[in-house]
Amino acid sequence: MTYTVEKTEVLIIGAGPAGSVAAAMLRQRGRQVLMLEKQAFPRFSIGESLLPQSMEYIEAAGLLQDVVQAGFQYKNGAAFVHGDKRTGFDFRDKFSAGWGTTYQVQRANFDDVLARGAERMGTTLRFGDEVIAVEPGENPAVQVRRPDGSEYRIEASFILDASGFARLLPRLLQLESPSNFPVRGAIFCHVRDHIPADAEFDRNKILITTHPQHIDVWYWTIPFSNGCCSLGVVAEPSFFERYPGEDLDKLKAIVAEDPNLSRLLVNAEWAVLPVRRITGYSANVSSLWGPGYALLGNAGEFLDPVFSSGVTIAFKSAQLAADCLEKRFSGQVVDWEAEFAIPLRAGVKTFRRFVEAWYAGGFQKIIYHQQQQPEVRRMVCSILAGYAWDSKNPYVDDPSGRRLRVLEELCSA
Repeated sequence: MTYTVEKTEVLIIGAGPAGSVAAAMLRQRGRQVLMLEKQAFPRFSIGESLLPQSMEYIEAAGLLQDVVQAGFQYKNGAAFVHGDKRTGFDFRDKFSAGWGTTYQVQRANFDDVLARGAERMGTTLRFGDEVIAVEPGENPAVQVRRPDGSEYRIEASFILDASGFARLLPRLLQLESPSNFPVRGAIFCHVRDHIPADAEFDRNKILITTHPQHIDVWYWTIPFSNGCCSLGVVAEPSFFERYPGEDLDKLKAIVAEDPNLSRLLVNAEWAVLPVRRITGYSANVSSLWGPGYALLGNAGEFLDPVFSSGVTIAFKSAQLAADCLEKRFSGQVVDWEAEFAIPLRAGVKTFRRFVEAWYAGGFQKIIYHQQQQPEVRRMVCSILAGYAWDSKNPYVDDPSGRRLRVLEELCSA
């Protein structure tokens, strides 16, 4: 069969945050970019609470005003509650230099804002076209199916897979490898919260609540600017099966077990967006790059939603890939392992240490400790704000995790 053939310098698969920021960065440098998105935008996605570090990449991509003008909920920190214990982190009071504020976003709108911004900067953007086959190599190519069923071929100098949880190239090229994280799931929806005016709740912060009896079960409450919240609970799948009914019934029952959340949401209108469930979202790959391609964001690795690191990691991968491609197009040799994979995974590893410590309970002892040293607190705050690549921070420059373990022991004494 003969297909129409198109050519481009960079083909990006997926118009989520990683793809759009990479496209905008590449367009700033004069590169020809074609971005394909299987779904129609706007569309729902999870990962709604940004970290301040992400603003650096949005600004560098030339998309800052697009985001600022969209009317998203301002965010300056994170609040934590476990029973009668409360603490909060103001991201403006942190160890690392850089942004201390960001936004909490409905991803349907946020992703559309970024994609349209990349298009405004000259990216060719197509919705509804699906990549169904890929040929990696020095001159990679893909086969694409249009919504009407017809097909065409794209030949590119390089391919960036930003397909998110669809993980297109890992599936097509058998790159997936098991995650060593325990299998967890999340049940979540949007509610019109009607939180009482006298409630102890700061709409400028994400609220993370630990289940009263189960240290490894937690809830997120992410306020939006339209009077709604994203509300979810994360646990191992067997935990959800203790509760009868549909997923909305399960979510309501688990929320009812926490007195603080019950008070906050006493007037809530539930499921203004339908309840959803995802399970086994942690992902890994054998390699983040290969001949003629690299994997961005969730297409490569995803840890866990507890510290909202997903979009920041996606943006970091976009920045690293754009830098590598600019070097490549200028005629220089790129070591994708040393210049892309290793630095990206360094920050992922930092987040991983803190995620593992959260579920084991040690990090929760740290954040609720009554006698916190201000400088150490600011170092921890920097990582919660997304600065997982700041090697000046002792808790980032800690490949063995020894400093974090010592801190846990001190806070457990």
